[in-house]
Amino acid sequence: MAMTGLKSHWGQGWLAVGLVGLFAIATLLLTRPQAGPRFSPLSGLMALQASAQAAMPYDQALGSQKPTLIEFYADWCTTCQALAPTLQTLHHRYGEQVNFVMLNIDDPRWNQQIEQFQVSGVPQLTLLRPDRSVVDSFIGKVPKSVLSDSLITLLKA
Repeated sequence: MAMTGLKSHWGQGWLAVGLVGLFAIATLLLTRPQAGPRFSPLSGLMALQASAQAAMPYDQALGSQKPTLIEFYADWCTTCQALAPTLQTLHHRYGEQVNFVMLNIDDPRWNQQIEQFQVSGVPQLTLLRPDRSVVDSFIGKVPKSVLSDSLITLLKA
């Protein structure tokens, strides 16, 4: 009888060890980094700042006869940083036809525009026709395909 209880105890121990091992392997597989391009806060901030430097000044954009994409952003906004490479790609593709403007919400000189365009979060992307009427606004990280389709529609209008 004592031997049977001992075998049962050892069997439960090996079962527990097996379950712990299985859990550890599953955790490792589920939490490993994803393959593909990696985003780091530093690279995102650098892309965001490079985009801001390449952007057209707001007043100059208003004086042109082209449609405009205004990005309301903040340097501390990680979603803005993550979206920066997408907007850089779109700027390279549509920059001859569309004004790309970036307004930092932490800069008090843009308070009037923040109120005018009812900015409620960052990033906010506002699309304007050449007559400066608002076509659409997006808040947050927007897929490149959605933005590209919106820019194509804006250009056809």
